Amino acid sequence: QVQIVESGGGLVQSGGSLRLSCAASGLRFSGYAVNWFRQVPGNERELVAAITAVGGSTNYADSVKGRFTITRDDFKNAVYLQMNNLKPEDTAVYYCNAIGDGWYAGMEYWGKGTLVTVSS
Repeated sequence: QVQIVESGGGLVQSGGSLRLSCAASGLRFSGYAVNWFRQVPGNERELVAAITAVGGSTNYADSVKGRFTITRDDFKNAVYLQMNNLKPEDTAVYYCNAIGDGWYAGMEYWGKGTLVTVSS
């Protein structure tokens, strides 16, 4: 059974930092591109950061460039989102999303989310 589980969310003051983790079981992240999305109730789900399966190329939403960093550790079968200089507008539920590459194309999985709250 495939499971993706996010962790690391919590309450932090503006300007603080958090590190989110996405851990997988039942699949190997090495064959998947991994994305972090976030969503505020009533708003559209927003793509925050992405990393490719091959080469580790990354992309970020303009709103988080220079503050957030996505990395992957295939030995630990995990992906991370380091969030620095957090702002109240970063408050959201953050979701980990894995999309299969190559022979795993067509496979997609989602975690249930972890809440990040940034106080002003």
